Amino acid sequence: MSDVAPLANDLLLRALRREPVERTPVWMMRQAGRYLPEYRAVRAGSDFLTMCRTPALAAEVTLQPIDLIGVDAAIIFSDILVVPEAMGCHLTLDEGVGPQFPTPIRSAAQVQALRQVDPVTDLGYMLEALTLVRRELNGRVPLIGFAGAPWTLASYMVEGKGTKQFAIAKRMLFEQPAVAHALLEKLADAVGAFCQAQVAAGAQAIQLFDSWAGALGPREFREFALPYLARAAAAVRETGVPLIAFAPGASWALDEIADATQADAVGVDWHISPTDARARLGDRAVAMQGNLDPCTLYAPIDEIQRRTHDMLEAFGPFGHIANLGHGILPDIKPAHAKAYVEAVQQHDWSRSAHADARAAALREPAGVSV
Repeated sequence: MSDVAPLANDLLLRALRREPVERTPVWMMRQAGRYLPEYRAVRAGSDFLTMCRTPALAAEVTLQPIDLIGVDAAIIFSDILVVPEAMGCHLTLDEGVGPQFPTPIRSAAQVQALRQVDPVTDLGYMLEALTLVRRELNGRVPLIGFAGAPWTLASYMVEGKGTKQFAIAKRMLFEQPAVAHALLEKLADAVGAFCQAQVAAGAQAIQLFDSWAGALGPREFREFALPYLARAAAAVRETGVPLIAFAPGASWALDEIADATQADAVGVDWHISPTDARARLGDRAVAMQGNLDPCTLYAPIDEIQRRTHDMLEAFGPFGHIANLGHGILPDIKPAHAKAYVEAVQQHDWSRSAHADARAAALREPAGVSV
């Protein structure tokens, strides 16, 4: 996009590429959301799906945490379920009920009837929002696009709603594996094409969310989730922008996720320590993103600061993007979210055990500029 300003803050993109950075970048999943009074004011005049489908409203709430909380990246306001909706699945999202597909996918005929997604035609509202946000940011911070990974989308489509057990979706894996594979293949191609369109519209990085990876055991994860996550990831890699792959609940597979997706960064949830996550990844050239427990933000501010500094020290100063281990919760106080972000941004690395290594790395000639 030649009509937008160059990045003034490129910390996120440099950290994703494991380049030396002056400080750790920080953003939060669901950072444009209900914990902000300003978001609730916009939401009061519109339902959630209308906000997603109205570029001006999506752009407004995407920008709010940049101005109010001071994060180092924007992530477009939308929902992972816009892709199944574009494929022909009627989606409802009622307050207090959550997302539902009144006609869930349960048969081969239904999978065959799913539409092939044209991102420009079917999801143009989100692409328009991306372009609008990118221009409004005017180079202040990078803009992240995102999509749900195939298994996570399939689980909603087959269950018909959110669930704790995933019994219906998992039953398909065991009773109708061919149907499951056909659905996942269609979803992988749709997600990949959608992510490519997001990059063309202005996204400077992409995150793939396999939010329900933790519902699967290792064998099922390797057969029904990982290959299709990798297929969508391959489409993202064709664009050349950095890719973050996040599969909460599957920290046991961080190395497999990194190898299969070739992502620039893997998301780390709070179920594994930074030290253990790094050990699992070994010497792979991959950054890590995470992993403060979102409930930590209920703590007093001084405790938030202490735990944030501990997290940063455990990950180290390079190849890390500070984030929560999942999305910020809707009843977190904005002041506590801001305290977390500021604790990352103001961390004194000169007093760290990593100080000498960090200083040496920063003295090295700069790598390829982003």
